Amino acid sequence: MSDTPASPPRDPGLTPDPDVELTVILTHSPGGPEHVFALVSRSGQVVESTLPDPAAAIAAVGRFGERIFFPEPGPPKLCTQQYGGPQVAVVTGTFNGRAVNSRFSLTDGCEIARWRALSPLLGGVAGSTGAI
Repeated sequence: MSDTPASPPRDPGLTPDPDVELTVILTHSPGGPEHVFALVSRSGQVVESTLPDPAAAIAAVGRFGERIFFPEPGPPKLCTQQYGGPQVAVVTGTFNGRAVNSRFSLTDGCEIARWRALSPLLGGVAGSTGAI
């Protein structure tokens, strides 16, 4: 018997120390000005960023990026019919060597949940918890 404590179980959705090169193009309303942000990290360490909180963005991308950028096919989801606003974000680049080209909006409950999960990367949403 060992005196060494067991490691805590690993979150299966967590990608520790992600390598990312992402560009976020955010518009607050149709036809409005585009705001462009960059996030580059190597082994989870921020190399370059124009985001307000790059450490939080890396943590969110490490936790939710795999599921959100590369969702596995499954049965259709039932989403609440609620509207969160006209904001749209397009994220392009790479996540651990895989090409990313994802669009985010606030058009229904499922889309709002996706946005909230990556809110440090995309920008906050009122009432955001980061849970999906």
